Amino acid sequence: MKRYLSLLSALGLSIILASCGAAATPTKVPATAVPPTDVPAAATAAPTAAATKAAAAGLKIGLVTDVGKLDDRSFNASAWDGAQAGAKAIGGTADYIESSTPDDYASNIQQFVDKQYDIIITVGFALGDATAAAAKKFPKTKFIIVDYAYDPAIDNVTGLVFEEDKAGFLAGVLAANLSKSGTLAGVYGFQVPAVVKYKEGFEAGAKYAKPGIKVISTYYPGGIEKAFQDPEWGGTTAGQSLDQGADFVFAAAGKTGNGALTEVAKRTTKDKPLYCIGVDTDQWDSVPEAHTCLITSAEKLISDGLVDLLKSAGAGTLKGGTVVGKIGIAPFHDFASVVPDALQTQLKQINDDLASGKLVIPKPAPATASAADTSAATMAPTAAQ
Repeated sequence: MKRYLSLLSALGLSIILASCGAAATPTKVPATAVPPTDVPAAATAAPTAAATKAAAAGLKIGLVTDVGKLDDRSFNASAWDGAQAGAKAIGGTADYIESSTPDDYASNIQQFVDKQYDIIITVGFALGDATAAAAKKFPKTKFIIVDYAYDPAIDNVTGLVFEEDKAGFLAGVLAANLSKSGTLAGVYGFQVPAVVKYKEGFEAGAKYAKPGIKVISTYYPGGIEKAFQDPEWGGTTAGQSLDQGADFVFAAAGKTGNGALTEVAKRTTKDKPLYCIGVDTDQWDSVPEAHTCLITSAEKLISDGLVDLLKSAGAGTLKGGTVVGKIGIAPFHDFASVVPDALQTQLKQINDDLASGKLVIPKPAPATASAADTSAATMAPTAAQ
């Protein structure tokens, strides 16, 4: 599967991290967006143009998706955008292989190894074991994995990770301040770390803004192989949350999340507006059918992060270890007038405080016995109040 922030606006809100992807190069901050802030990339060094050109000529870059594939219009798609843009920037070439099942991961990576690709990008937490095994077996090949950090580090693997909880926190503050019903909802894919951070950040931001807010949170009930590819379930689950009074739906679940966004868009009316918030990329561009509800997206700049890493690889300065990518909130587009100036100012301050460490997102309270049970927590919505 070829696939899994940009900006909050008139005020230029920013944060760093890293979001259930997409422009290959940073865009100018439009009115009403929170621009991302740079995070020191300890594992890279800024190459000169001459060094990049000399070292990168002919580099072959291969990308292996998770089971969400390239048409997820978020996570994998953003990674492929970054691989192509990075290859172009250093004069190399890029290709991809989509994974249909988790069993494909190791063999898909092996295909690129056998063809002597110089850099192999793997997309998603689920590819962590297969990537580590290949990297240890083929130490001369460089690997980059999105959404995974190894401890201890592997010399020839760079993990690109993001602080999804910070992007989710801003989304939660926004939603809680604009909600009329006092009920929000989250539709989530499998409980991989990035998705969990989106969820926990969204809930924490909502309760930070409105302590009495109700948040209905639902994880996908099945396995990871389908969790990000089930738009029908996403739509049904979003609809159930709306029936329970939610007027905002935050969706972090790849194609499954796209189904949730689309369902909200179908139900919103002029007299009773409903809103949705996407993830990973500015989904205004990738899910146009959600335009009637999509107020913003909690972004992690996967594409930009990969471009930077590939430039370092081209210059011969890429090192193993972990790099923290940028995150942010996408533009409000048609909903700029819906977000009051005072709230935009508040979001900017919160963003600055998160980036500086002045504001620390609280850890969630220990789960109750029933909530701790994965099957119970994922089969039906769970309320966080």
